[in-house]
Amino acid sequence: VYSQLGVLLTEADFLGESSYNDQLVPVVDELAELGLLRLSDGALCAFPEGFKNRDGEPLPLIVRKRDGGYGYATTDLATIRHRIRSLHATRLLYVVGLPQYQHFEMIYEVAREAGWLVPPVRAEHIGHGSILGADGKMLRTRAGDSVKLVALLDEAVSRAADVIAVKNPALDVQTRSEVARAIGIGAVKYADLSTDRSKDYIFDLDRMLAFDGNTAPYLQYAHARICSVFRRAGLTYPVAAADIRIREPEERHLAVQLLSFGDVVNEIADSLEFHRLAGYLFGLATSFTAFYEKCPILRSEEPVRTSRVALCDLTRRTLATGLELLGITAPEQM
Repeated sequence: VYSQLGVLLTEADFLGESSYNDQLVPVVDELAELGLLRLSDGALCAFPEGFKNRDGEPLPLIVRKRDGGYGYATTDLATIRHRIRSLHATRLLYVVGLPQYQHFEMIYEVAREAGWLVPPVRAEHIGHGSILGADGKMLRTRAGDSVKLVALLDEAVSRAADVIAVKNPALDVQTRSEVARAIGIGAVKYADLSTDRSKDYIFDLDRMLAFDGNTAPYLQYAHARICSVFRRAGLTYPVAAADIRIREPEERHLAVQLLSFGDVVNEIADSLEFHRLAGYLFGLATSFTAFYEKCPILRSEEPVRTSRVALCDLTRRTLATGLELLGITAPEQM
């Protein structure tokens, strides 16, 4: 699955729960020595500051069960200590469903009180919603088993190949295969990342693979369209620096969109709200489409022609970079 998605993690990056077994007792001992634990109904618990139950009483985080066993809280505390002390991580991102928010906030607070999680180190819960089927329920097969992601990815690539065969039958077999993979995988990724991660969304492959609307294929097509302009004109990119002369409203709107890219990237690098980057790229592609339809590029006289070619290249580079940040390939042909 990771290979299909282009994820860079390998088996060497994984440490399962059992990897921390030999650290659980030392973690409990350290927290006890710091005075952060006390017995509650036979269990050894931490009571992080600021967490109360419905009755207004301190909310416990069970670090060692009454039978001497350990649960998720202990493992998560061992994990955060390991990541800070051994891996020297400075930013910890926990991509876990929204219902786990309070649990992780309590873990972070105990880690702060223990002196592990201190500036510049920070930990964040990147909560997300659920993926739903067309019936609005959690995505599952009729048998009740979860659908395998690898099967969904294969289906997306297969459907993309069918679409490409109709839209551009002149593509050779190898190029068609590469483009189908870029479109199919990109469509699934974009559908997930273009949605506010705190909200649920409906998994609909037909919609994801559409060439219109806020989808990856629409953005990829805008990029490929620019590349085709360069091929037709026999031009290479990136183009040399050129003065960009704004004459038409569509040119101005596109230029203003391009100028805001850096601000958007800086914002989402901190907030991790990737749907904002997706929204920006969709707006950019829409602006380019309006520019492309209204403003002749190769048929314009100089210096307008050079200006518009440069504007096209800036758009191409920005779309490619933005999609790359989302882990999506921008093919040159579609």
